[in-house]
Amino acid sequence: MENSNLDLKKIKEMFKDPVVRTVVVSFLTIVITLGIAAGFAWYYRAQIFKLLAGQNNMNPKPVTPAVVIGDNSKLNSAPVTPSTPVAPPPAPVQEEDTVVSAVKKAKPAVVSILISKEVPKYDVSYNNQSVTDPSGNPLPGVFLQTPVYKQVGTELQQIGSGSGFLISSDGLIVTNRHVVEDKTAIYNVLLNNGKKYTATVLARDGVLDVALIKINATGLPYLDLANSDTLDVGQSVIAIGNALGQFENTVSVGVVSGLSRSIVAGDTFGQSEILDKVIQTDAAINPGNSGGPLLNLKGQVVGINVAVVQGSSNVGFALPINSVKSAINSVIKTGKIIRPYIGVRYVKITPELKVQDNLSVDYGILIEKGQTAADLAVIPGSPADKAGIVENDIILSVDGIKIDQNQDFSSYIRNKKVGDIVTLEVLSKGVKRTVTLALQAAPDNL
Repeated sequence: MENSNLDLKKIKEMFKDPVVRTVVVSFLTIVITLGIAAGFAWYYRAQIFKLLAGQNNMNPKPVTPAVVIGDNSKLNSAPVTPSTPVAPPPAPVQEEDTVVSAVKKAKPAVVSILISKEVPKYDVSYNNQSVTDPSGNPLPGVFLQTPVYKQVGTELQQIGSGSGFLISSDGLIVTNRHVVEDKTAIYNVLLNNGKKYTATVLARDGVLDVALIKINATGLPYLDLANSDTLDVGQSVIAIGNALGQFENTVSVGVVSGLSRSIVAGDTFGQSEILDKVIQTDAAINPGNSGGPLLNLKGQVVGINVAVVQGSSNVGFALPINSVKSAINSVIKTGKIIRPYIGVRYVKITPELKVQDNLSVDYGILIEKGQTAADLAVIPGSPADKAGIVENDIILSVDGIKIDQNQDFSSYIRNKKVGDIVTLEVLSKGVKRTVTLALQAAPDNL
C-alpha cells in the first residue's frame, strides 16, 4: 500500500506540470474521437458500402433511350438492350507490324538465281629450276619451282547470282536481263523453301533491263503487281533479294527517295545502259539484289531492283513495274517479248548538249550512231528508215507532245502497240517536217 500511495503521489506531481496535462488530454481526445467514428461507421456500414460500390463502377448502365412507337407518340419506357456488345475501337496499326506482315506475305515468292558455267579445269605440276650464285654456279640442293598448268577438261562452277520473284503459280519469274545475260550459262532457281529448280530463259528485253525465266513447278506462291504510277516520294518501300549473293531473302526497308530518274547503269565488264523513269530509294540494295522486288506495305510489287550507286549511302534504283507489265503480258501470250520500235539510236538534248554540239534547240532527241561501227544511227528496214529519218536529225515531238525532261521518248513508244501510227516532228538540217509512221515489232537481237 505504501508503494501505491507513492505512485499516486508521483502521478499527481506529474499532472501539476502543464505540458504533461496537455499531452494526456490530447491523447484522450483522439482516442475518444476515433471510437465515436468507428461506432458510426459500424452502424451505417451497409449504406457506406453501397456508396463506395457506386463510385467504383467504371461502366454505369447506359441511359435508356426513349423509342417512339406508332402514331400515338407514346414513349416506351422499357429498357433497350443492344443485340451485340459494342467492341472497343481497334488499336492503331504500327508501321513495324505492317512491314512484318508484308514481308511474311512476299518472302515465299522471292527467289535466288544461281548462275553456273563450265569453266576450264587444270592439273598443276612443277618444274624444278636450278638457282645459281652470282658467279653462275648452281647452288647445290636449291631449286626454284615453276608451276605448269595443263587443262584437263571443264567443270561446272557457280560464277554469280541474282534475285527474282514469282508472278504465277506455275513458275514464271521476273528478273533483270543482266542477271541472265550469258546465253552459255546454266541458271538454277532456289526457292525460299530450299527447293532448287533448273530455269529456262524465255525472253530478254533489249531496251529495259528485264528478263523472264521459267521453272517447271506448280502450286507456287506469287506476288501481285501494284500500280507504280501512284507512288509518292516519301512512301515506305521494302526491298528483298539475295544480298551479295550470299544472304538469300535479305530484307531492307526505306522510302521512295525520288521518281522518274534517268541513270546510266554499268557493270563490272564495262557495259552500260541508259535507264529512264526509274525509282530512287534508300532501301539498301546490294550486289545480288538485282532482279528482286521493291514492295509497298501491302506486299505488292512496285518495282524491280536494278542498280545501286557504288560508294553511296543507300542510293539505289528500281524499274517501275508499270513499265514492265507489257513485256510480262507479251511473254504470257506469245512466249516472247514483242515491243514496238521505230529503229533509231539517239541521245537526249539538254542545254549543255546544245552548247557542246552547237545545236539550234535545247530539247528533243538527236539521232546519232553508237560507239561501234555496228551501232548504226538508223536501223536499216526500220520504220524510221522507211520514213527517211537519218543521222543528225532531231525529233522534237511525238503525237504533238514535246520531247523534253518531262516526256521520255522511249517510254512513250514502249507504251504503244505494234501497228500503232505515230506522228513525229523532225528537224532535219534546219528544216522542220512532219513524219507519220507505223510502229513495227523490234527484232529479237535488239
